[in-house]
Amino acid sequence: MAKTVENPSPSPPARTPTALSRAIDRYLTYLKAEQNKSALTIKTYRESLTLLQNLSEVTDPRLFDKSSIRIYKSALHSFRARSGKELTVRTKNHHLTVLRAFLRYLIQEEEMDVYPPDRVSRLKEEQRKVKVLFDAELERLLGAPDASAKEGKRDAAIMHLFFSTGLRLAELRGLNRKDVNFSTREISVRGKRGKVRVVFVSGRAADAIREYLNCRLDHIHPLFIARHDRASAAMPPGEEFRLTDNSIYRIVKKYARIAGIVSDPSPHTLRHSFATNLLANGADLRSVQEMLGHKDLSTTQIYTHVTSPQLKKVHEQFHGLHAKNNPQ
Repeated sequence: MAKTVENPSPSPPARTPTALSRAIDRYLTYLKAEQNKSALTIKTYRESLTLLQNLSEVTDPRLFDKSSIRIYKSALHSFRARSGKELTVRTKNHHLTVLRAFLRYLIQEEEMDVYPPDRVSRLKEEQRKVKVLFDAELERLLGAPDASAKEGKRDAAIMHLFFSTGLRLAELRGLNRKDVNFSTREISVRGKRGKVRVVFVSGRAADAIREYLNCRLDHIHPLFIARHDRASAAMPPGEEFRLTDNSIYRIVKKYARIAGIVSDPSPHTLRHSFATNLLANGADLRSVQEMLGHKDLSTTQIYTHVTSPQLKKVHEQFHGLHAKNNPQ
């Protein structure tokens, strides 16, 4: 999925525009008009900059300084999301990254004298722990939907496609029927930053998608839909029937419970499992990077923990007095 950030807070009441709020509006317009950022990215940036206004007493971007940045960081530590939980370090760093990007825009595009963005330091972040599913858990999860029901066929196709391609939730949600090439078993998908990549569909996933599409009576465009009975009478494109991010998220959670998987996997867990499965079977990191649509190789390297079994085999074979290849 696109990266999920805790929703900062309900929309604040209308306030008197300030120099900061006007600069933020200009920045968001710039992201859309000049940078061609997606609606989801702009929404995420807007939420982050709204939080900045709520937690900071700064009303003019020229007034940001070392002290006000420190106060903002302290406020991020104290802030609680709607769930009542503290923001994760990763989420706090996301908000600081957005602030840095905003300041950089003001310097480069508006030639405004503001606090140097590179001096807004990020918080130290522990290495991410990646949750993956073992083969037996994957089989239970993929086999959990009722294959005799239309929704069951849809849900099975969704989970097979997640594991087969490593798609993000938002990428999978945005797919249309025409995007799937059953002849080559490929899908051309537009990911983050508008980058287009090709993902590959396994035979099992292709069969699951085909079985689902064969039972549909509609002619609308989205690949995965809700309310099949009403969709059959709808005219294309039928965007109102496309499954939402939350619906797809709940589908995976539902079948994880049915399959008795206690690790509580999410759609992103299937993406993690896709990557680790490739690496465990000998795929190189660069290829996995391309298939995941990662901009930086360092992002893909969080999955290299799966090489531990291979390293153990190498250690057993080549190290010590009784290594297998040591001369007798």
